[in-house]
Amino acid sequence: MRVKYPFPKLFPASGGGKNVPHAEKAIRFARYGCANRPFFHIVVSMAHRSDRDPPIEQLGSYDPLPNKHNEKLVALNVERILFWIGEGASVSKPIAQLLGLSGLLPVYPLTYLRAEINRRQSAEIAEKMRVAAETAERNKAEASQAQSQSP
Repeated sequence: MRVKYPFPKLFPASGGGKNVPHAEKAIRFARYGCANRPFFHIVVSMAHRSDRDPPIEQLGSYDPLPNKHNEKLVALNVERILFWIGEGASVSKPIAQLLGLSGLLPVYPLTYLRAEINRRQSAEIAEKMRVAAETAERNKAEASQAQSQSP
């Protein structure tokens, strides 16, 4: 005898969680994977619940560890993300940064700040390397001059 379930059949991207119509929703990361090998699903869930509770819907995935081509892989269901944002779902800061980099939302302000800091640090390192190279050239020239002058 088959048991008839009280809920309709869920589509594959559904996380299995309940969607309470007037409750606050959040788009955020849900961590999966193993120790030292994180993998994140981008999900819609109830805002005041744990990220371990079943999500309402999975909207994408994010692999933060670079692959052999030095790429961090992201998959987004843009249509559903825009739907949930239109429904009033809040977006967590890490998701806002990711969606800003993908061009779906405005670029997150912290992204600009980090880029500026990285530019300054790389300029300082390049300047130090240039000065070190000039010093090495000068020392090499002085050593060769001193060697040619001594009988």
